[in-house]
Amino acid sequence: MNQAIRSSWMAAVAMFALIFGAISYVQVIGADDLNANPWNQRAILATFCNDRGAIIVAGKPIAESVPGTESCAFQRKYTQPELYAGVTGYFSRGFGSTGLEQSMGETLAGNSDQLFLDRLSQMFLGNEPKGASVELTLDPAIQQLAYDIIPDGQRGSIVVTNPKTGAILAMVSKPSYDPNLIATHDTAAAQANYSELNQIPGINLNQNVSGPTGNLLSPGSVFKLIDTAAALNSGKYNKDSELPNPSSLPLPGSSASLPNYAGGNCNVRETASFSFALEQSCNTPFASIALDLGQDAIREQAEKFGFGENFGDQLKLQQAVSVFPQDLDQAQLAQSSVGQRDVKATPLQINLMTAAIANGGVQMKPNLVKTVRAPDLRVISEAKPEALRTSTTEPIASQITEWMSSAVSNGIANGAAVPGVQVAGKTGTAELGDSGLNNSWFTGFAPANDPQVAVTIVMEGVDVVTGAKLTSPNAKKIFEAVLNK
Repeated sequence: MNQAIRSSWMAAVAMFALIFGAISYVQVIGADDLNANPWNQRAILATFCNDRGAIIVAGKPIAESVPGTESCAFQRKYTQPELYAGVTGYFSRGFGSTGLEQSMGETLAGNSDQLFLDRLSQMFLGNEPKGASVELTLDPAIQQLAYDIIPDGQRGSIVVTNPKTGAILAMVSKPSYDPNLIATHDTAAAQANYSELNQIPGINLNQNVSGPTGNLLSPGSVFKLIDTAAALNSGKYNKDSELPNPSSLPLPGSSASLPNYAGGNCNVRETASFSFALEQSCNTPFASIALDLGQDAIREQAEKFGFGENFGDQLKLQQAVSVFPQDLDQAQLAQSSVGQRDVKATPLQINLMTAAIANGGVQMKPNLVKTVRAPDLRVISEAKPEALRTSTTEPIASQITEWMSSAVSNGIANGAAVPGVQVAGKTGTAELGDSGLNNSWFTGFAPANDPQVAVTIVMEGVDVVTGAKLTSPNAKKIFEAVLNK
């Protein structure tokens, strides 16, 4: 009998300990993660009908709470929804939240620590709780221009930043969607809309990142900027180095070879300077550099530009991490050195790589949120420019800038040239298997001698001619629009 009582007592103690541990985890250790989970309906339902703070661009709300119905006092409304969907995300009763609606959810709902005194004041005055507003760094005119540049039906992304501060001036992708269709209080309509939107290629409503921050793509020849930095950093190469430039490079241990682009001017020279190789985007010189330096040198330089790393704590959006693969054989290294095979990068990553070169080798934290304001409009937080990492030295960045400028003045990136302004740029073409289609890239900055803007454009699944039309010439339009403000 005593043994039975003792066993029951021990079982009861163990159950209480388990329950206490679970409660402690939920309330303390795991609280932040659970609250941040986009599928946590309890956190959303608790504040769903409250007066949620606005998301603001240039003084105008792009997401706000407006009067709702008797059953729910407020309804979330998105203005110019397709233009900003990749940034705002959605706030839905049935499908949780994404984008800034999720990452800034505590602030927008008025539940952040910064708003504790505001909550007390509202409680004593008997007022309904109100959230803080979030003002973004985006420039509405540049955002609209970038969005319009991507043709309807074309998958693509554009990122525009200030390389000196990290401020994001524009960040768009297509296809886009209307968050109002998911935020509607009509549950049946929201479900039908969600299902329909999720069938559109390029839209993944379960993925809490936008195209520029989450779409991992082969970067193609824009990756050659990393090869160049690695070469100069090694001490084995300098600005006067002559690089081997065969029309085709046999891949070690393979019957295949890596050719230069047949339609360019690479094959007029058996050797090439860095300037010529970047101007014409020749493949074989950069593959030769990678084979000479080894994969560790290329990978370490890629990591210094942000591959395998995050974007810092000022972006306020979830993000995918760009990849330079491990354990490559020599053939795989040669292909990876020109941004092919398993090398993957987000458009924002390529922009930050470019911005680091523009900023003397220092990569700034990308910043999307300019200020956070309490319900009485006082500023409770304001972002300051902050360095994220040092990617290369100032002399190397300056030398690469000179060669990128030549690629625009004399090379295949000349479509980005702006009269009276020195533009630095690099094009890229990443082949998509044997389809004959490519991901077409342009990345660059201007003015080259005092950079004010960095632009990265990628158009997915296009032929060479279409890609050339949609990248460099459109970068020119964005450079002109920003510099003429």
